[in-house]
This record gives sequence, C-alpha cells and structure tokens, in this order.
Amino acid sequence: MANNASAEKRIRTSERHRMHNKYYAKTTRNAIRAIRNTTDKKTAEENAPKVYAMIDKLAKIGVIHKNKAGNLKSGIAKYISKLA
Repeated sequence: MANNASAEKRIRTSERHRMHNKYYAKTTRNAIRAIRNTTDKKTAEENAPKVYAMIDKLAKIGVIHKNKAGNLKSGIAKYISKLA
C-alpha cells in the first residue's frame, strides 16, 4: 500500500506504462506470428520491413532487449529466405 502521494502517482503511471508496453508487445508478436504462418514469399517480404520497424521500436523504448530484437529479426530473415 502506498504511503504518500508520490507513491500513489507512481503506481498509476507504472500501470499506464505497463498497459502501453503490453499492447505494443502483443501487436508485434501477432505481426511476427503472421509472417511465420505465411507460405508466400512475396507477402512475407512486403510485410518484413513493417515488422522490423515494430521490433526496433520495442527495443528502443525498452520493452525488449536489443539482442532479443536482433534475434527476432534474424529469425524472420532466415524464415523468409527459406520460403520458395
């Protein structure tokens, strides 16, 4: 339980930031899942830059680590290159 006004405000802002981060992380995960479920190389290549930008933004604002962002992007690139 918060003992002063600043602690109560911190709780409110933390919750707001948590919901914001959760939304963008989930949206990005869904976009990655959509690319990985695609069997058409052309559509995957068209959508890849958008997903890369989403991943970079998550890393920039600190939702995910920069190394995780790199791993996700390389995994997507490998998947796209394997498509026929």
